[in-house]
Amino acid sequence: MFSMDLGSGECGGPIVVALRGELDLVDAATVAAALEAVAAREPRIIVDLAGLQFIDASGIAALARGRRHARNAGGDLLIAAPQRPVRRVLAIVSKVDGFDIHASLAEAAASAGASRQVVAPIRRQPARMRWQHIAVTHRLRSGAR
Repeated sequence: MFSMDLGSGECGGPIVVALRGELDLVDAATVAAALEAVAAREPRIIVDLAGLQFIDASGIAALARGRRHARNAGGDLLIAAPQRPVRRVLAIVSKVDGFDIHASLAEAAASAGASRQVVAPIRRQPARMRWQHIAVTHRLRSGAR
């Protein structure tokens, strides 16, 4: 199943996109399109991979496409908290493609210069797909706690 929760905040800060399940050829185009839409709204993106159990080359390409859109819009796409199997694939690819990979969401947020989470979800209707979940869970903002 595929669903998306968009978060918003009062002040500027990166948007966190949480991916869950398996990211492969079946859903790579959908994820790439979702990241493109997020980059158009806010080009500073953190992709939280804590819930992602598998990624293949098409999934990596989707992340790279999202990063390209974020950079073209003046931001960047950071990777946070990949599980071991996903981290292994990303480690190989990042040597070639240069993904900025962080051990945790907090580390990625600190790297992006943000320190606070503001959660105000806007729900969208889930579509039926094999993919378990993609969620833009919250927006991080810099400044006060």
